[in-house]
Amino acid sequence: MELTVSTPALLFSTVSLLMIAFTNRFLAISSLIRDLHEKFKENPESVYVDQIRNLHKRLLLIRNIQVISVLSLLLSAICMLIIFQGSQETARWLFGAALVLQILALAVSAVEISISINALKIELSDMEKELNARDSAPASNPLLSLRSLRKRLRK
Repeated sequence: MELTVSTPALLFSTVSLLMIAFTNRFLAISSLIRDLHEKFKENPESVYVDQIRNLHKRLLLIRNIQVISVLSLLLSAICMLIIFQGSQETARWLFGAALVLQILALAVSAVEISISINALKIELSDMEKELNARDSAPASNPLLSLRSLRKRLRK
């Protein structure tokens, strides 16, 4: 298989999209951490600490994704230079390494997304517990009692 200069260039668009997406995620998570830190200073509860730890872990994963993606891009660029020099064997190895790094970045991305989904599940379960507690409490408002009765009948 002979590599042309356009072959390693295929990774440039993928890496660019990954970098944009994860830079945005990084900025959003950083903002959340700052907000939680302020809430923690006002009311030091362990819930905030746990959330900040989770977000910190996600930030580290995103940083790793970005570093791996940049290394993949760097290897692709070096691969293009090696192709110009005419060393196909070295170019193939470099392109293969760039692909492996890209796959690794995507795998770490899947881990980060999984952590994010689990954190959201925890948040939603807390909300469901609160709503269920409200529904089971006697309501002074007859409409609220009717709503909770309807919900119980549906179950």
